[in-house]
Amino acid sequence: MADEEEETLSEKQKIEIAKWFLLNSPPGEIQFVAKDVKSILNDDDVYNEAVAEAFPLYNKTYMIFLEMPFRAGDVLVTSFGELDENSYLDPRTAQVAIVDHVKQVCTRVRPAEDEELPSPYVEEFRFALDAEVLKYVSEAYPKGVCSVYCRNGKDVEGPGSDFELVVVISAARHSPQNFCNGSWRSVWNIEFKDDQQTVEVTGEMQVGAHYFEEGNVQLDAKHECKDSTFFQSPEDSGISVSSIIRHHETEYLASLQASYSNLPDTTFKDLRRKLPVTRTLFPWHNTLQFSLTKDISKELGIEK
Repeated sequence: MADEEEETLSEKQKIEIAKWFLLNSPPGEIQFVAKDVKSILNDDDVYNEAVAEAFPLYNKTYMIFLEMPFRAGDVLVTSFGELDENSYLDPRTAQVAIVDHVKQVCTRVRPAEDEELPSPYVEEFRFALDAEVLKYVSEAYPKGVCSVYCRNGKDVEGPGSDFELVVVISAARHSPQNFCNGSWRSVWNIEFKDDQQTVEVTGEMQVGAHYFEEGNVQLDAKHECKDSTFFQSPEDSGISVSSIIRHHETEYLASLQASYSNLPDTTFKDLRRKLPVTRTLFPWHNTLQFSLTKDISKELGIEK
């Protein structure tokens, strides 16, 4: 029989596969995945290329927050504050953080330049909204960070023109020692329409969670919503918009909790068998005493 030629992957293919694994890491786990990927690749050049491309995308997707030097606060790594590949604006402190994406640390900061900041008029609205959202986040998310950016119209000098702010909220709880990690991300586009004297609010909320004790369960849920309020003074607008955000996020979290409490009687019961190969119905009458790991081991004949 003629020897079959061994198929080998090109360097580009290896990089793309490595990037896929890195970018699909659960929240807070990319460093662990990177360590495994490096071991499997056994090629530093391919690994370095893959992480250099994947980490910035992952960090911005999960909107991670990094501590700035000298206890200046946390900077959010998001596309809304991105000035270049490694520089991110923190509007609250008017500083620019220089970050190392792969190490996930902030290496230094510099003062923001005038052209990187909104006009005094827009800043009044941004500052007032930031103060209200910060108050809400400190109450609702024990490990949450927020920021308010000017997305459009940062050069508007006074009434008569439209501008747009964006509120970013990011919270994470990483507990690998307890086999669970999770993240909350929400982005709120706030359009100030001067001619209509209205403020249009569009939000997108996203929850990611990973539980991996004796199993591997992941959650990735997303929800979008819209609302509006009147165009008012900076302080009143800040209060109105933050109230809208609080209402919709609280409502969504309540709906998630209700869904989880109903899982045993809905989604889980649609799983007719614990393992297709066993052809055995799941014992719903005895779920409280059921051990999946023990039962599977017994079925496969590997019980200790």
